Amino acid sequence: MLNIFLFPGQGSQSVGMGRDLHEAYELARHRFAEASGILGFDLARICFEGPEEQLRQTRVTQPALYVHSCIVSELLAERGIRPSACAGHSLGEYSALASADAFDFASGLALVKARAQAMQTAGENNPGTMGAVVGIDDEILREVCAEASAEGVVIPANYNSPGQVVISGTVAGVRRALDLAKARGARLVKELPVSGAFHSPLMASAAESLGAALADADLRKPNCPVVSNVTARPHTTVESVRQLLAEQLLSPVRWTESVATLASLGDARWFEIGSGNVLTGLLKRSVKGASAETVGTVPDLAKVAASAEVPS
Repeated sequence: MLNIFLFPGQGSQSVGMGRDLHEAYELARHRFAEASGILGFDLARICFEGPEEQLRQTRVTQPALYVHSCIVSELLAERGIRPSACAGHSLGEYSALASADAFDFASGLALVKARAQAMQTAGENNPGTMGAVVGIDDEILREVCAEASAEGVVIPANYNSPGQVVISGTVAGVRRALDLAKARGARLVKELPVSGAFHSPLMASAAESLGAALADADLRKPNCPVVSNVTARPHTTVESVRQLLAEQLLSPVRWTESVATLASLGDARWFEIGSGNVLTGLLKRSVKGASAETVGTVPDLAKVAASAEVPS
């Protein structure tokens, strides 16, 4: 049976994340200390104590999630539990690539730092927002976005599960699209509390900046399939990793298709690696009969280590 690892992105963070791992394992203490040196601020203190407003800042959130997920993945590897294939939602793609040895912890964190800062800066220089839409067909939502674009940029940004999509763009464009979606029968529309229009053309400056960082990064071909957010297919070369990670900031996260790609690989045990259980909920709505085991705490690790079927 395959082990499929899913890695969360922004929105899964919570104050207290990683504290029990830090208390229990030298590896976790080492990784948090290493991360604080790379980032230039005390990541552990913010993760463990908050305040929540600070943890929600893009430049903090993304490294926090990456570090937490990498620690859990490494602790599982020490116990012989490694991914047969994996994917990560937005920022989580970096955690997935780290778990597949496409780069080492420090190199990946340097990229995440560059990405987070570039996205925060782009959000400040090109203000935008995002909104959730639940309960209408994807094609109808694309028509809605096309109509609403008369008010400003707005595109589908995250195809999260069947009938659940996040849109992104200018404030005027997104709000108009939410109104139109409601009129077209959406069960729920909601503007999200985010600091920018992620996965939209408003991130062009961030993609350019990140592309420069990726060009200089020491990358390797993943040692297991890692599904790209942009293509919903596994990365095939180092150059595809460089290109698609930069494109990811401008392109929709094709999560529904990505999960379907992973499900097509065969019988699997699914794991959500890191903070929260957002991806577990999306998986249940996307793959019939599938559910992920969340692994983000000491008890989670003990449970999985005791029960997992470990592939050779």
